[in-house]
Amino acid sequence: QLQLVESGGGLVQPGGSLRLSCAASGFTLDYYGIGWFRQAPGKEREEISCISSSGAMTKYADSVKGRFTISRDNAKNTVYLQMNSLKPEDTAVYHCAANSNGGSFGYMARCFRDMIYDLWGQGTQVTVSS
Repeated sequence: QLQLVESGGGLVQPGGSLRLSCAASGFTLDYYGIGWFRQAPGKEREEISCISSSGAMTKYADSVKGRFTISRDNAKNTVYLQMNSLKPEDTAVYHCAANSNGGSFGYMARCFRDMIYDLWGQGTQVTVSS
């Protein structure tokens, strides 16, 4: 069974850090582009970041640029989202998603469009509060 499993969420104070992981099972992530999205209660899903299959190309939403870093370790079949300087408005359920054409320039141009993703994880809750 093909799965993406997110982990690493939790409760953190404003200004704190968390590192989310997105682990694949049942398939290898080597050729997949990965996007991170989040959804807060009562709000639409929001794109956060994406990374190409090799890790050479990354993209960030303005809301997280300079605070979040996406990376991947294909040997571990895992993609990470390092989140620093967290704010209360970062509170949401965070999801990762996989696209099978992650080595293409076309992927990076479209990676913030959730409809291009083939597989989604169940999400991990991040709560930023004092």
